[in-house]
Amino acid sequence: MSAAGARRDGDTLVFAGALVRAACAALWPQALALVAGARRFDLRAVDAVDSAGLALLAELAERAGGIAVDGAPPGLAELRAAYRLDEALRFAA
Repeated sequence: MSAAGARRDGDTLVFAGALVRAACAALWPQALALVAGARRFDLRAVDAVDSAGLALLAELAERAGGIAVDGAPPGLAELRAAYRLDEALRFAA
């Protein structure tokens, strides 16, 4: 697994590496500083996601006011289902 990171590309927040518990605390301030105005999260370069990574993504999506997600790293679909999140990382009704 590679180190987690985030960067801004237009209205897209591009994530890379492993969005796992060990990386989330360090990634949070970086991603939070970039999220304002984001409309899309690109997860195509993400190696893995655990529940902490999903929590980070869901909180950022909420702060962005709604986003679209590109990419489905290993574990994302199962975690979204377990936490009842839709494809835009919002709680499903």
